[in-house]
Amino acid sequence: MNTLIQKIGLELESLSDEQIRQRSQRFFKEEIQLHGVKSAIFTSIQKKWFKTIKQLPKEEILEICEALWQTGLFEEQIIACNWSAAVSKQFKPTDFPLLQSWIEKYITNWATCDTFCNHTMGAFIEMYPQHMHYLKHMTKSPNRWMRRASAVSLIVPARKGLFLADILDIADLLLTDADDMVQKGYGWMLKVAADKHQQVILNFVIARKESMPRTALRYAIEKMPAEMKAIAMDKSKK
Repeated sequence: MNTLIQKIGLELESLSDEQIRQRSQRFFKEEIQLHGVKSAIFTSIQKKWFKTIKQLPKEEILEICEALWQTGLFEEQIIACNWSAAVSKQFKPTDFPLLQSWIEKYITNWATCDTFCNHTMGAFIEMYPQHMHYLKHMTKSPNRWMRRASAVSLIVPARKGLFLADILDIADLLLTDADDMVQKGYGWMLKVAADKHQQVILNFVIARKESMPRTALRYAIEKMPAEMKAIAMDKSKK
């Protein structure tokens, strides 16, 4: 396994581009460790290497993902996100502690948070919705990425119209969070949920617009018709 990780890292480094590295860093407030590889090349590399391991048992693939997370390098961590998602149909309830631990231990930016949570965690929660209470517990974490994860893990299910009551619960739990990354995360969740439940989300926002941060509110109503946006953004009392 260590040899595989080393080979991936060496190939990515051999294809690194300083301009890509600098351009990519501009998308983050945090300092990101990355090789700087063009997107198309990176996608080709991760697909090529996955072909060499896809027949392995899920447990071994998740061990490889853990090793990729541990490198601390952005591209390797995105590969870990995509490879864990690739085996998501094989998840068992007992996999949840491992998946949750990756958020807490390794995620330090919005891109790895969203890539991992949208697909890996979202798929897990769809399969095992009885674990939803863990997402709600994560809203109280001192770790900003755990709190963002509690919302963005429901983005893909929200697109399908699923878990509306839980989405509203999580938005309420995060409602006055002062962190802009968390506000954007739950606002995004509400925006996606509004595709299937527009009036419910509008009513939710209107009822809370006095206390809801404007960042989250704007995200939530972004795709609504102009007249609905005007009602939601009206600062006068309800």
